[in-house]
Amino acid sequence: MKNFKNKPVDLGYNISFFDVFDLGLENRTGTYVIHDKKLTIVETSASPSIPYLLDGLKSLNIDPKDIQYIVVTHIHLDHAGGAGLLLKECPNAKVVVHPRGFRHLVDPSRLIAGARAVYGDDFNRLYNPIYPIPEDRLIIKEDGETLELEERTLTFYDTPGHAKHHFSIHDSYSNGIFTGDTIGIYYRDIEDFDFFLPSTSPNQFNPDEMLASLNKIKDLHVSHIYFGHFGMGKNPNKVYEEINKWLPIFVVTAEEVYEEHKTKTIEQLTPLISAKLFNKIKLFLNDNKIPSTHKVYAILKIDIDICSMGLADYFLKKS
Repeated sequence: MKNFKNKPVDLGYNISFFDVFDLGLENRTGTYVIHDKKLTIVETSASPSIPYLLDGLKSLNIDPKDIQYIVVTHIHLDHAGGAGLLLKECPNAKVVVHPRGFRHLVDPSRLIAGARAVYGDDFNRLYNPIYPIPEDRLIIKEDGETLELEERTLTFYDTPGHAKHHFSIHDSYSNGIFTGDTIGIYYRDIEDFDFFLPSTSPNQFNPDEMLASLNKIKDLHVSHIYFGHFGMGKNPNKVYEEINKWLPIFVVTAEEVYEEHKTKTIEQLTPLISAKLFNKIKLFLNDNKIPSTHKVYAILKIDIDICSMGLADYFLKKS
């Protein structure tokens, strides 16, 4: 394991955040720690990230045995794949999950099969091992239900669009919300301006549901948005504006490709959509003085390929 580079950041409101080097990349996926007598973690990332997560806890002088709750916004492996492994170090913790995600954490075989289909030979390097979680270590939270900590209340909101097994979690103390991937990705590598894009990965992406979830979050009038990728956004209105701008671009771009190549498979459509979408994003970044050599493109290429697969899947299902 490489040296831990990003020490925990104090976000205020007794919340810390640190990098867990998902996919071996900096500024990709992070973990939040809510410092409360009922110590709580939000997001674990995949199993290869767990050593970094434990290192982050050590930097905060936190004993994993003191963790009470591990919250996963949804069950995609880059958010929850390491939960089973982390539980081995947290004997007193329970995992809080969306009702649609419960059975997949108990039996992750379908999750594993789906990820293998997407990532092929890279699956083992990126995601193994994935351990099942015993039912008695899981807590389901329905839409509107709460989790009472000592100093704050966490309220869970069903927010599909990225995935049907996704909730977002409002924190009463900070008036912030943990949004996972529901309202996109925050590309922190770009320091000149705040840059957000929607996350349309397979296989439950739905643009109408994504916008409905965005509006549900907007109606809460939150002060902060805690992204799974990557970090805290301090200007929620800017987030809503950018996702409302880019989501139609993603959908229209994919639809144009689909209408031109209706007979093609998802494997054939994905690179065509990706190339066209990537060019539009690159043109925008170039217009904003971000050079083509910028390190953000390493993450963008991965994300746009996966987003394009979700877009292709969406239009094939619609047909």
